[in-house]
Amino acid sequence: MKNRQKKLILMVTFSLIFILPYIGSLAKWGGFPPGYGDFPAQKVEGDPGFNLLYFTLASIVAIGIAAVLLFPRIFGFRRPDTKRQAGGNSTPFPSWFWWSLPVLAVSWIAMWGRVHIIVDLEHYSFVPLWWSFILILDGIVYKRNEGRSIISRRPKTMQLLAVVSCFSWFAFEFLNFFVIENWYYPNNEVFTNFGNVFWFSLSYTTVLPAIFEWYTLLKTFKGMKDRYRFGPKFSTNRTFLLIYYALGLVLAFGMGYYPYVLFWVLWVALVPMLSAAMALTGYWTPFTPIRNGDWSRVFLIALATLFNGFFWEMWNFGSEWFHDSLPTNPNYWKYSVPYLDKIHIFSEMPILGYFGYLFFGVNCWIIWLIAAYIFEFDADVEVSEDTE
Repeated sequence: MKNRQKKLILMVTFSLIFILPYIGSLAKWGGFPPGYGDFPAQKVEGDPGFNLLYFTLASIVAIGIAAVLLFPRIFGFRRPDTKRQAGGNSTPFPSWFWWSLPVLAVSWIAMWGRVHIIVDLEHYSFVPLWWSFILILDGIVYKRNEGRSIISRRPKTMQLLAVVSCFSWFAFEFLNFFVIENWYYPNNEVFTNFGNVFWFSLSYTTVLPAIFEWYTLLKTFKGMKDRYRFGPKFSTNRTFLLIYYALGLVLAFGMGYYPYVLFWVLWVALVPMLSAAMALTGYWTPFTPIRNGDWSRVFLIALATLFNGFFWEMWNFGSEWFHDSLPTNPNYWKYSVPYLDKIHIFSEMPILGYFGYLFFGVNCWIIWLIAAYIFEFDADVEVSEDTE
């Protein structure tokens, strides 16, 4: 298959991610869903309330996923035979680690404390908070990895991650309309329409860089890196991939037609559609190493996103927790999740919602690869000496 044909398949598949939910919505609503086009998203109607059966089924799935991640040996993963390396690490933290610390502290105080100096600093705290956090993570990776990190070794990759991150999160914001706003932003009048687009574009640049920094950080821990490397081998054939691809198409349509029952598809449909399209055209995917029993890339990017998700939720929740009124931070969001909105731990996110972060991380890597294959840039984010 020629490279041009392979790219065309990827582009068509990526387009279907947006087209199929609209077709489902067209059949359901006769057009776009309620609230479509409000940016940032606003809540326009109430969701179905808590449903014990739905919650129970989702909990069973969540417990199964947690069991595999926590007790991999029960599921056929074995320990590596390598010995732990001895010796210390004298590599100092890089300069960007140190100057990012005060930026993080000031931004954090401004966000939670609602500091006003000429202007409300809370309005402008999100971007410096998250970029300083990203630089701090990179500095820790640099320290632990003997001078190797994304910024020190692949600065252009970090720039591309920011650009792809911006456009990819706009895609998720678009899909959010078709599940009738699972998350929304109460403070949409802080900026003008143009101001919202500009500010949120900057905000969205932080998503992929933060996730991949966590991924590279987890790989600096040998126990984490090897934990999922020696598991069951799983290979696929063309028939399986075609069925997997078709499943993604059906789910993408169903998300638009059954926006409440299939709200979770927003985080799932991209994986079978895009990964199957890449595999069918011969491209590498995070699932490719599984044929040799190496599940580490899929699991570590999922865990990296979950760990980062705790900070997303913590900083967001803290914006409101210490005050009697809602924050005026334009980036502050609230959730409106059907059927599962039960059990909250220090966050707006219901506890089962955290499992969505696991799938979101895989989505992010796949979108990153799709962009790299279409626009022909190096998508490698590995900075360790042994990149397998």
